[in-house]
Amino acid sequence: MNSTGNRPPSLAVSIGGLTLKNPVMPASGTFGYGEEYAPFADLNRLGAVVTKGISLLPRAGNPPPRIMETPAGMLNAVGLQNVGVRAFVAEKLPYLRQHDVPVIVNIFGEAVDEYAAVAEILSRAGGVHALEVNISCPNVKKGGIAFGARPESAAEVTAAVRGNTDLPVIVKLTPNVTDIVEIALAVESAGAHALSLINTLLGMSIDVERRVPHLQNITGGLSGPAVRPVAVRMVWQVAGRVKVPVIGVGGIVDSASALEFLIAGARAVQVGTGQFVNPRMTLDVIEGIEAYLERHGMKDVQDLIGSLQCTSAR
Repeated sequence: MNSTGNRPPSLAVSIGGLTLKNPVMPASGTFGYGEEYAPFADLNRLGAVVTKGISLLPRAGNPPPRIMETPAGMLNAVGLQNVGVRAFVAEKLPYLRQHDVPVIVNIFGEAVDEYAAVAEILSRAGGVHALEVNISCPNVKKGGIAFGARPESAAEVTAAVRGNTDLPVIVKLTPNVTDIVEIALAVESAGAHALSLINTLLGMSIDVERRVPHLQNITGGLSGPAVRPVAVRMVWQVAGRVKVPVIGVGGIVDSASALEFLIAGARAVQVGTGQFVNPRMTLDVIEGIEAYLERHGMKDVQDLIGSLQCTSAR
C-alpha cells in the first residue's frame, strides 16, 4: 500500500513469455555479471538482470585506452571482454540463481554456429530465463560486416539461436543501419520473441594536440544521454510495426527518460551508461515510474505503454 492507503499501481510486464515484476533492467555490458552491483542495488527488486555479453570462448577484449567520456555520453571499445560461456555457467551463474529475478544472458559470436553453440549450452544450464542476442558483432566469415547490418544475416542468426533453445529469444538491434524497421521485421519473421534497441552508435574522438584517436581501437560505441533522441525515435518506429514486445535502451539517466521509451511504445527499458554515475539508478527509475503512475491516476503501467499522442505518420 502507498502512503494514502491505496494499492500501488501494477508495474508487471510480459516480455517474450517472461513475466517481470517491473519493466526496468540493466543494459548488457554495464552491470557486469550481476554480482558486481549487488552492494548498490537489490537484484531482487529489478525486472530482470541482463548480463554482459557471453561468447563461446573467453575474450580479453581490446587494449586500452578503451573507454572515454564524451559530451553527454561516453565512447567504449572494451571489445566484449568476458570469461566465456562454460566459465560463466560454472562460476557466475550460481550466484544469480540465488535471487528471485529472471536472468537474461546476452550472447554473441563471430559466426552463426558460435551463437548457436552458446545458446545450446546456456539452455541446458538451468537458471537462465531468456537470451538476448547481440547482432552488432562482426561476421568474420563475411568480411567483418555486422550481423545486424543486413536483414538476411540478422534473420540467419535469430533462426540459428531459436533452433538451439527453448528459452525466449530477445534480439538486440544495432542503430548503425539505414532502416532499422527492416531489420526488426526480419528478425521477428525469423522467430524473435522480443527486440531490444538500440545498441551503441559508432563514434570516434580525436586528441587534437597529438592528432591521434583517443581510443586504441580508433572507433567505439557511443552511449549515454546524447543518443537518447535517436533511440526513442527508433523504438517508436519499430514498436509501431512489429507485433513482438520492444525493450527501449539508450541514454536513460532518470525516470523521465525511461518514461519517454514507455510512452513511445517500449514494453520495458534497460538502464546502461547512467549506472556508472549512479549505481542504484535502476531502483531510482523503478520508483520514479511508480510515482508517475500514481501522480497521473494510472493503476497499471500497461496504461502508459504506447500512449504517445501523435498524429504524424511513422
